[in-house]
Amino acid sequence: MGASGLLKDKVVLVVDDDPDVLDTVEDVLSMCLVQKASDYETARQYLLSYNFDIVILDIMGVNGFELLKTSVKRRFPTVMLTAYALTPEALEKSMKLGAVSFLPKEKMIELEEFLEDVVLGGGKPVWEKLFQRLGGFFSRRFGPDWKERNEFFKSFEQTVKQGLSRKSCS
Repeated sequence: MGASGLLKDKVVLVVDDDPDVLDTVEDVLSMCLVQKASDYETARQYLLSYNFDIVILDIMGVNGFELLKTSVKRRFPTVMLTAYALTPEALEKSMKLGAVSFLPKEKMIELEEFLEDVVLGGGKPVWEKLFQRLGGFFSRRFGPDWKERNEFFKSFEQTVKQGLSRKSCS
């Protein structure tokens, strides 16, 4: 869509213990109303006290998985943004705990596009789209057979393929 009409005036909470990341996200999402938190307790208070259209959480340094549980309980579409916890295990845990997307920090410049997918998806998980966009990136990072080595992702792939074949039949 560009110039992000989809994200205009969305209220976004971004949580990271690195001030540079907070500032970068705020710059990338200049069309949004961005609230920043740099520690677990502040983020928890925001999550419990205010409403957000989208929540962006780091995993390390701010206890991101615990914040994810709180955010999901409040029904906020939540995106995990991480550098150090960029592993298939963290990706799997994010999916199981209810995150709607998972973005490597090195792709932060593309955050607007990923969040547009979340908005277009009605705040529902956009894993299929994420894997279409970042499949090559994840394969380079985790190894070409990373999905085959993990039961969770193997069955996820099967479900996606079955869903696609049902769509093409109808």
